[in-house]
Amino acid sequence: MNGWRRRLDQSLNIQPGEGPAVVAGLALFYLLFTGYFMLRPVRETMGVAGGVDNLQWLFTGTFIATLACLPLFGWLASRVKRRRILPWTYAFFASNLLLFAVLFARDPDDLWNARAFYIWLSVFNLLAISLAWSVLADQFSSEQGKRLFGLLAAGASLGGLSGPILGTLLVSPLGHAGLLVLAGVCLLGSIGAALYLQHWRELNPLPAIIAHPASRPLGGNPFSGATAVLRSPYLLGIALFVVLLASVSTFLYFEQARIVSETFSDRTRQTQVFGLIDTVVQTLAILTQVFLTGRLARRLGVGVLLVGVPLVMAVGFLWLALAPVFAVFVFVMVMRRAGEYALVRPGREMLFTVLPAEEKYKAKNFIDTVVYRGGDALSGWVKRGLDLLGEHPQLAMSIGAILALGWGVTGAWLGRRQRSLENAP
Repeated sequence: MNGWRRRLDQSLNIQPGEGPAVVAGLALFYLLFTGYFMLRPVRETMGVAGGVDNLQWLFTGTFIATLACLPLFGWLASRVKRRRILPWTYAFFASNLLLFAVLFARDPDDLWNARAFYIWLSVFNLLAISLAWSVLADQFSSEQGKRLFGLLAAGASLGGLSGPILGTLLVSPLGHAGLLVLAGVCLLGSIGAALYLQHWRELNPLPAIIAHPASRPLGGNPFSGATAVLRSPYLLGIALFVVLLASVSTFLYFEQARIVSETFSDRTRQTQVFGLIDTVVQTLAILTQVFLTGRLARRLGVGVLLVGVPLVMAVGFLWLALAPVFAVFVFVMVMRRAGEYALVRPGREMLFTVLPAEEKYKAKNFIDTVVYRGGDALSGWVKRGLDLLGEHPQLAMSIGAILALGWGVTGAWLGRRQRSLENAP
């Protein structure tokens, strides 16, 4: 048995003593993403219910809600012990899910409940996932991140695989309200996994964590994350990378809503289609994360994870400009999302492992939420404006290709900068 475990650890780049932390990290992401991806198709259905032509308003509402959450999260991160930030935040979100479940059970067709849930889940998505990655960046060194973040991201993809399957199978017997309750249970389970991971690190401390133990609050003010980004060229580069990523995603998202609404009219069928796309995406992402991501990062550096997908997307946008049909769109969307989960997201999180603890939580949260949703809102209005000019999807897709190229150039610069910070004395 021990020989089998050693061979498995070697094949996965796990060093002695890291096994419990890897299991905890996998469980954290698996439970979080299972709950979220059960609800993601519900969110897409709620977005379509309000009208495809109104999506830019939902994006703007999401951005405003994100801005409102920034000082609240900043206050929490400044005042409570670092180990308590995630449990308290996730427990609050679980209570929100129960409230929405009650509202949906009472009136499942209420349009304003649908819009509120769309905005809430869009805020929850970025904040909860960003916070989970903050904990990992806090608990693992840069060297460990290169070896393990791809593998740990596979836990997210496994959850992203099982979540859509569960959502597709259970949406009919349980209804949307039942899916929300089940997602809340998964979220509570992820709290336990995070607590165990933090306990493991306390027993096996890194020098930086000894200097800034998790038992102490981060300090500072609720807006220090934003000011840190404005002072740092490196963090500004990450912010630009996220804006371009969000813009590319938003252009594709609007095409998704338009094409799916034209192809499928039934809400349940729409939810099932969105769930099937998620299933394919996560299957491809898992294979890449387990067998490729960590090896690429260690041998070629973080930059290669940040450049490949943008270049593929530039080609994909041009393809969509020439053939804007459902089959082509699904292929491009699957490549974009699978590549983001398997390569871009782990690479992006590796950028934060070389930063101080306060920037891993506050600045990272600001970039992952406010900056990302700001990019969403801005690109959403740009996309809508292009559509109003004459309903020419070719123009929007061509601009998307230019944005993707800029995304790739920014990723290449960040990869070089991360390497220099990692090697700095």
